[in-house]
Amino acid sequence: MLSLGVILSADLVVIGLGYVGLPLAQAATLSGLKVVGLDVSSKIVDGLNSGRSHVDDISDTEVSELLTAGFTATTDASVIDDANTVVICVPTPLGPEGGPDLKYVLGAAATIGEHLKAQTLVILESTTYPGTTDEEVRPILESASGLTAGLDFNLAFSPERIDPGNPIYGMKNTPKVVGGHTGACTTRAAEFYRTFVDTVVEARGTREAEMAKLLENTYRQVNIGLVNEMAQFCHRLGIDLWDVIEMAKSKPFGFQAFYPGPGVGGHCIPIDPMYLSQNVRARLGAPSQFIETAQAVNNSMPAYVARRTQNLLNTVGKAMNGSTVLVIGVTYKPDISDQRESPAAPLAQELASLGATVTYFDPYVENWQVDGVDTHRATDLATALTDSDVAILVQNHKILDLELISRDAPLVLDTRGKLSGPQVERL
Repeated sequence: MLSLGVILSADLVVIGLGYVGLPLAQAATLSGLKVVGLDVSSKIVDGLNSGRSHVDDISDTEVSELLTAGFTATTDASVIDDANTVVICVPTPLGPEGGPDLKYVLGAAATIGEHLKAQTLVILESTTYPGTTDEEVRPILESASGLTAGLDFNLAFSPERIDPGNPIYGMKNTPKVVGGHTGACTTRAAEFYRTFVDTVVEARGTREAEMAKLLENTYRQVNIGLVNEMAQFCHRLGIDLWDVIEMAKSKPFGFQAFYPGPGVGGHCIPIDPMYLSQNVRARLGAPSQFIETAQAVNNSMPAYVARRTQNLLNTVGKAMNGSTVLVIGVTYKPDISDQRESPAAPLAQELASLGATVTYFDPYVENWQVDGVDTHRATDLATALTDSDVAILVQNHKILDLELISRDAPLVLDTRGKLSGPQVERL
């Protein structure tokens, strides 16, 4: 039990039980804390309380273990009344102007404010732009509760670092960055996380912690944009970029390998850098040139892959119009079912706009819905390859038979650099 002020009936309330909130609740529960999960979705809450998981990285068995350890889920916000710590893990999607849509964060803050008691620790984990914790969340909490952050209750920001499908790094062994509204807020939040995280790194304040998350993903966005641009001109120059990368990464210092692909997906890379870009424009009136250029390059990749596929069909005298294109792997990263912002969706739209019939094979996805595209699911890879005019390897799940794809596909565009053979063309 944490000795953080008055001991109440719940050590932790986690608001938002998705890919971030549920792993947090799991780690905290298994460390011995009494944890309650709060979500607006009765479907999610009922499923968890019945032992069913909706998150790739947590199995039904693990959910049952959490229930046995004392975890419960609810839609009743009154659980905040008796909580030592409340952590906000709700989504922050892009708004219509390219910045973060804070409606879920602000809604969660308003709910907390209605139930906030003195000595409670409130932490925001949802990714957002620098200043959100202090300028947006704090005033709502203070206005609704009549309490003052840093005096009556503690307030901090700690960016989530969940990497779905990562078999090596999880909640416990991934360092946790924490920045508080005051130094005392930082200290208390760090003490909280150290109960179930091996390494906690204390930031100067909330803005530094918020910016650290954006820097991490902007770094990836820019470097992926670089190699995606290189993929396009290396193809025109007749240079094998995959071999180039292998040669470059033999240098033991000064280089980190990034790889091209059909675009970027997930919540982090395609979305987080735009929070920073939009915020810089709004506050400083200046463009974030590297970020916006990288975003433009990465967003162009589905259309580029479609054109490359069309050109590949032309080499055997076939038109894209009327051809059957098999998209292999439609999730945003390998070995999970998560389709958030997957580049496979805009790729399918590009293919369909050129007249292709789009089929897909993905063992992790039973129902793939793409706006404006009538997709057809193939359940047998060998048959799907035989029935297609060209295949595109979009996601290289470990369970895929890459040898079968290389051998049996009439033509294949490999966007992941994993295939070889006379009918294979690499991105």
